[in-house]
Amino acid sequence: MTLNLYTFVRPFLFRLDPETAHELTLEALARTQGTALRWVYAQARVDDPIELAGLTFPNRVGLAAGLDKNACCIDGLRALGFGFIEVGTVTPRGQAGNPKPRMFRLPEAQALINRLGFNNEGLSAFIANVQRSEHYQRHLGDSPSPHSMLLGLNIGKNTDTPMARAAEDYLTCMDAVYPYADYITVNISSPNTKNLRQLQSDDALDALLSVLSERREVLAHRHGKLTPVFLKIAPDLYDIQVDVIAQTLRRYGYDGAGHVNNAWGVVATNTTISREAVTGMAHANETGGLSGAPVLPISNQVITQLRAALGPAFPIMGVGGIMCAEDAVGKIRAGADVVQIYTGLIYQGPRLVKQAAMMIKKASSP
Repeated sequence: MTLNLYTFVRPFLFRLDPETAHELTLEALARTQGTALRWVYAQARVDDPIELAGLTFPNRVGLAAGLDKNACCIDGLRALGFGFIEVGTVTPRGQAGNPKPRMFRLPEAQALINRLGFNNEGLSAFIANVQRSEHYQRHLGDSPSPHSMLLGLNIGKNTDTPMARAAEDYLTCMDAVYPYADYITVNISSPNTKNLRQLQSDDALDALLSVLSERREVLAHRHGKLTPVFLKIAPDLYDIQVDVIAQTLRRYGYDGAGHVNNAWGVVATNTTISREAVTGMAHANETGGLSGAPVLPISNQVITQLRAALGPAFPIMGVGGIMCAEDAVGKIRAGADVVQIYTGLIYQGPRLVKQAAMMIKKASSP
């Protein structure tokens, strides 16, 4: 999408209910992604490859999960110049999510609040959409190009699954998405599924990573590839909680010789439940996760702490509050290897993808 086109389209979208605008945008991408019309919004991808978790990322700017929950628009989103995109969160069974309205804009703060609640069509529809994508047909279904866009598949638990059985949902999802994913993200940090963040605690996290690691060994043997798994964590953590998560990840992400084993990574961070930065603004008191500019400093703080605890080689994806290219570079400097955007894309449009990738490349050049 050209710079001028989104400038004209955004005012129309922002007059609509946020979820309606979201759905219309996805529908437009889905309808045009397999046609010549996609060149209306397509832009060249910045070439800035980096090796991470045993994968080659074509550049360091990706799309965060949540925009395309059902994997309907993989090819349309790929045309925007991302080095990687993450779709989902998908749950074993389809679910409607929380009652509407459940998305709110806070333009003064360049922020959004959502309490969608993992609304999605379920694993069967999700996998079918991945299989239908041109991306899968060209790359995942055959021999992938060394510089093809990477696809992350984000998995979660159903709302009505008891917490005691949460691991079963993640295992079900991992089994289904493993053949199609370049990497898998385990979402244990959404604030919109009751008690989900309990899985970030010491014993619960260790138990979850243990069963997922065991299953991944089976799947790696079955499918002939080791797919890295990233853990997505919240920004609303005390320093001691971040240290506990880091130490747990170290136990599973390093081999006996003390080297990163490319099996695990971390996505930092999800949305925040804090309202400190938006107090007094319209919709500030809505429940849900706050994303956008207010998340940047707390996300970067978690990333910096993780990098110090995990060491220089452990894979970290940084997400939260990237609204301009400088924010993306700042997140890399905080300790992230690659970054993801979502709310920034809604406020700034596709130009942010290219601008961020170009500035990161320039900042990383010797």
